[in-house]
Amino acid sequence: MTTLPSSGKAPIVVGTDGSASADRALRWAAQEARVHEAPLEVIHAWEGIVGQVVSPDAELERRARAVVEAAVARLPAEERPAGMGSKAVKGHAAAVLIEASAGAAMVVVSSHGHGGFAGTLLGSVSQRVATHAHCPVVIVRTSPTD
Repeated sequence: MTTLPSSGKAPIVVGTDGSASADRALRWAAQEARVHEAPLEVIHAWEGIVGQVVSPDAELERRARAVVEAAVARLPAEERPAGMGSKAVKGHAAAVLIEASAGAAMVVVSSHGHGGFAGTLLGSVSQRVATHAHCPVVIVRTSPTD
């Protein structure tokens, strides 16, 4: 986990699940952060249950950190804003992002990631975040190839 430097500006928060559509949302959020000279906080949420199997929290947290670190690593260095942090947070993705929205300038999510059904306009996480966030929400649409 990396922490955000204190700039006095509210961060732009972006959720990632490691999918191509989440990478597109991360690139969009990074560009906004650079334009507005705002910090960027990349968040991956994880839960203690994978499928029907309960996994040890330490292992799930390690995997979650790997997901967020890989997402940040895929963002080209020249596209990264000056103030950028990342973290893995235990909890449901929508709840984690809604909580993070309380102190954010905006939250950015993709229209759907790994759990998305082809042909749907919005995933359940993006829909819940858009409905309950405490700040503006940008939903970055996916392309037909995502």
